[in-house]
Amino acid sequence: MGAGHDHDAPSGSRRALALALAITASFTVVEVVGGVLTGSLAVLADAVHMVSDNVSIALALVAVWLAAKPATPERTFGYKRAEVLAALANGVALVALAIWIFVEAIGRLESPESVLAGWMLLIAVLGMGVNLAAGAILYRTRGDSLNVEGAFRHVLADLLGSFGVAIAAVIILATGWLQADAVVSMLIGVLVLASSWSILRDATSILLEGAPKGIETRAVGRRLAGAPGVVEVHDLHIWTITSGFPALSAHVLVGRGEDCHQRRRELERLLGDEFGIAHTTLQVDHVGVAGLVEIGRYLG
Repeated sequence: MGAGHDHDAPSGSRRALALALAITASFTVVEVVGGVLTGSLAVLADAVHMVSDNVSIALALVAVWLAAKPATPERTFGYKRAEVLAALANGVALVALAIWIFVEAIGRLESPESVLAGWMLLIAVLGMGVNLAAGAILYRTRGDSLNVEGAFRHVLADLLGSFGVAIAAVIILATGWLQADAVVSMLIGVLVLASSWSILRDATSILLEGAPKGIETRAVGRRLAGAPGVVEVHDLHIWTITSGFPALSAHVLVGRGEDCHQRRRELERLLGDEFGIAHTTLQVDHVGVAGLVEIGRYLG
């Protein structure tokens, strides 16, 4: 029932997510109120994205908690896929946010509204500071989890958005061109879409049981087939349970005089050392007389 495979999320990821959530949530109210008072769509767009940051990080924390729950007879891998589902939700939220920004910005281009550019600039500078702090915290643990990576991308996109708001405020203060607010809002929307792409791609690949990034299935098959004593490898499957947790299963045929258990242990060490795959299920059998084939054969 899954015993012996402990892949709980690192406690460092939980601490980083909790601290980043505290920072971004504290500033969210300031930015929402500031966006309403200044009349700036760019500030409001950045504020809504800050809300999505909070939701993203909160989802990540919940997912980390669920992923740490033990396996059960009904869920033999526990809730480890909860991280991937949360990451997918984060990506979808980013796309929805970008659409809202585009629709509002088009309306502002046609009918620009006056904004308090000085306060707009102050809020943008504060936002950059907040997102720099949150991003620095998440950056140190972003490699531990696809979900932490998703939260980091939220914060990074919001940092760039705050920078864009600052530029729009400076343009309005210097020239009085009010459309700068809508133009920057649309640029923020593009940044949001760009930040959503890779997280949606990676989460979808995991849910569709795609091979882990950086692992080429044919190369693994050829390496297994070329190991000492191996005659044939087939029914090879490599997938990802959750971020950082690749898994492999295969049927391996060895020579009639080989020690199946010894060859299995050797192949497990090979997979761990050369490909970083520690969770393996190898069925190792002796090849039959009628089944003798060319040594080193890999059937994909």
